[in-house]
Amino acid sequence: MSVPARRLPTWVWVSGLTAGGIVAVAVLAVQADKGPHPVATATRPSASASTGAEPRPTASKAPAAVPDGSGTGRRVVYSLGQKRVWLVDASDASRRTFAVWPGTVSPDPGSYTISQRTEATTGSDGVQIEHIMYFAAKSGLSIAFSNAVDGSSPPPASDVRTSGIRMGKADGSALWTFGSTGTTVTVVK
Repeated sequence: MSVPARRLPTWVWVSGLTAGGIVAVAVLAVQADKGPHPVATATRPSASASTGAEPRPTASKAPAAVPDGSGTGRRVVYSLGQKRVWLVDASDASRRTFAVWPGTVSPDPGSYTISQRTEATTGSDGVQIEHIMYFAAKSGLSIAFSNAVDGSSPPPASDVRTSGIRMGKADGSALWTFGSTGTTVTVVK
């Protein structure tokens, strides 16, 4: 006597296929995870010239808060010690912060205003620069924010006195948009 074959309900087949698919995806994910993994590294602005180099904050921690004693209201804050700029809105919230490459002559701590804006020119180091925003003077030099048109960092300091505060191209564009003539620039230690 033979036993008639039993058909399994459809839901059993679908469940089995789903479980099998999940197992297959899990196996493939484990195999893919055995490959090489990229490692994040921290970069800091370099004193040497490098085309396309953008100053970047370290990957290990968030940039510092807007320095205490930097005033209130809409302003640009420049920290000499941190070599960093903050764009601060009217509610005292930082909208952007970025590292910069200062020149060999720095402004004294204090409050200034952007007195002149120049779209583009040649820097004292011979590099084409743009988004020049003058705000102070010291030792017979005008001090200004700018960025190299090609995004490069300034060359190492030599016997030439420079007063430009360079930044990456994207940061220069952001500062140009943010800071109009008359915008306050607060310089802190």
